[in-house]
Amino acid sequence: MLFTLPQRGPRAKTAKARSAPGRPEGPYRAVGAAKRLATSLHPGVDTLDKMFEYAATRFPRRDCLGTREVVSEEDECQGNGKVFKKVVLGEYRWLCYEEVLTAASQLGGGLASLGQRPKNNVAIFCETRAEWIVAAQACFMCNFPLVTLYSTLGGPAIAHGLNETQVTHIITSRELLETRLKPILIEVPRLQHIIVVDGAPTSWPGYPRGISVHNMAAVQKLGARPENARYRDAPLPSDIAVIMYTSGSTGVPKGVMISHSNVIAGITGMAERIPNLSEDDTYIGYLPLAHVLELSAELVCVAYGCRIGYSSPQTLADQSTKIKKGSKGDTSALRPTLMAAVPEIMDRIYKNVMTKVEEMSRVQRTLFTLAYNYKLEQLAKGNGTPLCDRLVFGKVRSLLGGRTRVLLSGGAPLSAATQRFMNVCFCCPVGQGYGLTETCGAGTISELWDYSTGRVGGPLVCCEIKLKDWVEGGYRKTDRPHPRGEILIGGPNVTMGYYKNEAKNQEDFFADENGQRWFCTGDIGEFHRDGCLKIIDRKKDLVKLQAGEYVSLGKVEAMLKNCPLVDNICAYANSNEAYVVGFVVPNQKQLSALAEQYGIRGSTEELCASEAVEELVLKVITEAALAAQLERFEIPRKICLSADPWTPETGLVTDAFKLKRQELKTRYRDDIQRMYGGK
Repeated sequence: MLFTLPQRGPRAKTAKARSAPGRPEGPYRAVGAAKRLATSLHPGVDTLDKMFEYAATRFPRRDCLGTREVVSEEDECQGNGKVFKKVVLGEYRWLCYEEVLTAASQLGGGLASLGQRPKNNVAIFCETRAEWIVAAQACFMCNFPLVTLYSTLGGPAIAHGLNETQVTHIITSRELLETRLKPILIEVPRLQHIIVVDGAPTSWPGYPRGISVHNMAAVQKLGARPENARYRDAPLPSDIAVIMYTSGSTGVPKGVMISHSNVIAGITGMAERIPNLSEDDTYIGYLPLAHVLELSAELVCVAYGCRIGYSSPQTLADQSTKIKKGSKGDTSALRPTLMAAVPEIMDRIYKNVMTKVEEMSRVQRTLFTLAYNYKLEQLAKGNGTPLCDRLVFGKVRSLLGGRTRVLLSGGAPLSAATQRFMNVCFCCPVGQGYGLTETCGAGTISELWDYSTGRVGGPLVCCEIKLKDWVEGGYRKTDRPHPRGEILIGGPNVTMGYYKNEAKNQEDFFADENGQRWFCTGDIGEFHRDGCLKIIDRKKDLVKLQAGEYVSLGKVEAMLKNCPLVDNICAYANSNEAYVVGFVVPNQKQLSALAEQYGIRGSTEELCASEAVEELVLKVITEAALAAQLERFEIPRKICLSADPWTPETGLVTDAFKLKRQELKTRYRDDIQRMYGGK
């Protein structure tokens, strides 16, 4: 997982981390953690229930979780005939820290009265909202390990996660229950209780025998009874807090076991890189809480008494798709000071603003460009530009509410152009970093004053990082000018391993002679002289798209090779882009037959060069992918056709006919550029 922060004057050249033993491969530690890695934010606060109680004691009446109510809803017909649902939302309504603690305590007691027991798993399958955090805190308090599942997962993946963790209780929303969960209930025989976070309806007919559906409020009412308060069983730091499901290279989701002490260490490292965090900060939560970046960011905020206002990608800004024209989006209503974002959202903002710049008059456009370039120069020197910020960039800054002081970019790499744009136009640093679910999202975050692009900063104070030679890929610690190799992360934030997957644990995790756990990331990096890390490659064929979804290229290829039209296929994606593309060797007979159906004739070479045929093949492949139950983001959106088969002689496949991805990428470099819009 990746984050983004900015190079200011002389400080940019100071060391962010050093190799403790002085070796080029490391391990590297943050300068402030040279002697000892950090494990907790506050003395004695070593579990997540203690952390929330600490915050509720310090900030009892301060706003904690905020939600906007829907004032009105209407259908709006577009020019092309499509109908969009538009909403008008009210002001944020808040629960204070004390109220959230009470709500969580009551929910925990209610779950216990419904038969949930400590150290038995509870699942949450829900959109990002205040009730998600209330439910999570309830589980942390009662030592119920929380199984998190992405709300975008397909039916088979949801059933796999629920069955593997043997859950009997699941917390979900009305919409997800009716659209995603209900169709697979028959495949999850152990499930007994479904807790719905919405207030209505209060009765749920038509569900299988043996399954009870409850509203969250009713379960909390149960938990408020004095006899149910006795169920609380406080966790130990070594107990599992979360089993977070993430994509595996085989396409089957893997559950990462994260202890309380892992999470506490991870958020300790993250918080150290965000200066002046306090109860005066406001965070906007809209990314999936089932993702380690969002969960960690919100827990950092809780630890410092910040308030968290909830949103969604469809209601984030005034111009968002679900916001009625003339009414306020969530950033305008909340005016956050802190925000996490995936590169796809920042790229969208960048493109929208630059489109508006292109529509300006020549004089306006020239002034904007001059101001932009002037500010870039001043930032590099460590100078501020208050006049430019107020006169030129104020309107752009107001898109996110006008008060944002730190933006964290996570989930995938952020392009240099977008990072520079956000730094300049939003008048706040964009923090880029790196981490994975297996390391609690913690690894690196760059310093706020470091405006260099393409790097992810130095190690956080909770972990250390070293490089391991990957000879097959040609990366070695002895490489010049920078040592290179597979990135290994060690420290108290490294998780307990994969749930019920010992073979993968042996492959990806190990403990050193001091008992410290390490995770082998499969990513390739290089360390610069100032101790900053740069990600340069990936060992595995598992690719994270720009919006943070994982795609197993091997799984996509295996599914699509079953299509009669496909003789061979190589799926391709990179983390700077939002979709998958593919290189396809079509079956010549099937290709000719398909083309003939539409009156297109020619040689195999001519058919493969035809845009019309390319579109026809893509349509067939998309249908095959949907039939194979691939997720939408896994399906190639564009393809190029190859008339020549891939044989060992061409150098594009091995003797065992395994794909040589690097060689294929080189061969189809021009096609890749075309399929991604000529970038």
